[in-house]
Amino acid sequence: MTIRKNFLLNEEIVEHLKKLAQESNLTQTQVIKNLIEEEYQKIAIVEKLEALKSFTGSGTGLFDKETVQSIKANKDV
Repeated sequence: MTIRKNFLLNEEIVEHLKKLAQESNLTQTQVIKNLIEEEYQKIAIVEKLEALKSFTGSGTGLFDKETVQSIKANKDV
């Protein structure tokens, strides 16, 4: 689905947008979409790295000061 948005830009920004579109052989809409996606990808990478950091320790069983191996060694058999 495509949604129309209206933005207010000063003349200088409009000229920059026109120049970017001409230089890259894209429409102004494509230039804006590309710039938004590039910035969003940067945010998404940071969010994914933060999520990955939250998994730190999950490979060791998430036990403080104990490892799975030490628990197994101390287990009553």
